[in-house]
Amino acid sequence: MVIGIDIRCLTDMHRTGVGTYTVEFLNAIFSRDKENQYYLFYNSYKDVSHAISIWKQDNVHYVATKLPNKLLNMLLFFGFLKLDSLVIADYLKNKNLKIKIDIWFSPNLNFTSLTPQVTHIQTIHDLSFEILPECFTWKQRLWHWFLNPKRQCERAHTILTPSQNTKMDITEIYTIRDDKINVWCPWVSSGVVELDFDTVKNKYGLKDTYILFLGTLEPRKNIESAIGAYKKSGLKAMGYEFIVAGALGWKYKPILKAIDNTPGVHYLGYVSYEEKVLLYRHAKLFVYPSLYEGFGLPVLEAMDNGVPVITSNRSSLMEVVGDAAYTVNPYNVAHIAYAMRVVVGDNVLCRRMSEAGKKRVTQYNDHDLFGRLLSIFNI
Repeated sequence: MVIGIDIRCLTDMHRTGVGTYTVEFLNAIFSRDKENQYYLFYNSYKDVSHAISIWKQDNVHYVATKLPNKLLNMLLFFGFLKLDSLVIADYLKNKNLKIKIDIWFSPNLNFTSLTPQVTHIQTIHDLSFEILPECFTWKQRLWHWFLNPKRQCERAHTILTPSQNTKMDITEIYTIRDDKINVWCPWVSSGVVELDFDTVKNKYGLKDTYILFLGTLEPRKNIESAIGAYKKSGLKAMGYEFIVAGALGWKYKPILKAIDNTPGVHYLGYVSYEEKVLLYRHAKLFVYPSLYEGFGLPVLEAMDNGVPVITSNRSSLMEVVGDAAYTVNPYNVAHIAYAMRVVVGDNVLCRRMSEAGKKRVTQYNDHDLFGRLLSIFNI
């Protein structure tokens, strides 16, 4: 079997949730399957090969085109170009081979046009752009309008989602058949960390006691409410800093302004994998009051590293954390502030939440998921 995979979401050095999902997904597939042939496609006018994860096995092939993204998207939008045909034509240059793609896997929404005989597996991480359009710029809303996710869902043979909540959103908002959608939850991969925390502390000037938020700086993450809750909680007077880490998203300027105007709050920018793990491990508390999540991978990562978690009682987040976290109304700053004071001030509660979080994460590390994952590809 020949399988094409769209890895355009991996061309950014600053890897967020979608990139992590994609890498772990492909790690799972490639660790088990050495027989089927995989063609990994990405496009960039600039050289972005340094940002792409490299899988070395013989049945994994890379196809990189250098069209301007706007031109490629336009050709795909009007159907003048088929991705599977493009990948095969580019790969077969100067090769005496004859192959065709049987399955195309899209780990994220993007402009996609395929020949009719190709089976398309489409991942939908969330429908935040439908549910909270005010959290997106007009350019983002226009991009999603042209992308037409509802039509892509209708055309796909199988849809993957990270949570039951996102599955429900797709069935209700797009009226897609329930049996067409498979829930495949991400899992946490514990890599080796060779960096010591003192190095991270010195680099960023951290104190020993801090509260952490980690995620992309954008309105949907509700960081301004978390900052307001920190200010209201009085925890700064008790020696706690509030650390914000993550890449800049859209509409980030008001968030940076709130950070600059609130004593005790510090923004680190995008952090490496090793720095991220150490920040989790040494945090007193992880606060993630997002307004909407298709899954919420940072919450799972925090629990995996033993950090007590405060998160929203909205969307998929309650599904992910179960009873292992303190859940709050993300629109109620006073509620978030109260939760922060309660958790930080109770060592017994912190220890209980840490243990419950680690136990909760084990269900997402169930390797039986691999078998179910491979069955989607009929492997």
